[in-house]
Amino acid sequence: MLRGSALAKLDDKGRLKLPSTFRPVLDAKHSSDFFVTSLRGESVRVYPMDVWSRIEERLSHASSMNPAVMRFKNAVNYYGQSCPLDAQGRILVHPLLRERAGVRGEVVVLGQQDHLEIWNRAAFEERLAAEPLSDADLGTLADLGI
Repeated sequence: MLRGSALAKLDDKGRLKLPSTFRPVLDAKHSSDFFVTSLRGESVRVYPMDVWSRIEERLSHASSMNPAVMRFKNAVNYYGQSCPLDAQGRILVHPLLRERAGVRGEVVVLGQQDHLEIWNRAAFEERLAAEPLSDADLGTLADLGI
């Protein structure tokens, strides 16, 4: 399970060394191949390829004419690319996604159970402040048994 967060830096070429916080889980449960993408371009999602393949399998059973499915596929494929982990334990975030998500320099990497999410640190902190966990959110979570 990928959980918690870590501060990291993207180098000038857009490579991110996966934080050591997450490496034991990734090394033990997944291969060194990833799918790096985004849903809306505001953050970067890093899926171990076996996790992404399960998503693609579920998508293969949905109608390709469903507008939500088409929009999802368009977004993840526009922003996405397959990426092997290099010998130094880095993944590449390609220029289009780096620019759109504003990820350069210091970033925050969040464990999201089955994938990692990378945010520009300042943008993420602004988002947390602008959209704090509300009482309604806590009620929804309580309804889910959390």
